[in-house]
Amino acid sequence: MPDEQPVVSERARYANEETVLDLMLGDERQRPWTLHELALDIGSSGIVEDAIDNLHAAGLVHKTSDGFLFASRPAIRYREITE
Repeated sequence: MPDEQPVVSERARYANEETVLDLMLGDERQRPWTLHELALDIGSSGIVEDAIDNLHAAGLVHKTSDGFLFASRPAIRYREITE
């Protein structure tokens, strides 16, 4: 059916979220991002939008009212203690 969405495994979804969060937490890149910038680096706006929605729901990414995204303090701290 043409309206069916492809099923993404939970493992693939987590890998996409990890990729987006890794990009946002890079030492030299820890700054506000736009969806467009992330999509350019990752190569797919759909993957980025889904990952950001999930990361935001988990409290790992903040969204500003003007469309900027940045890693939350808990995400940054987790990165610091796991490196």
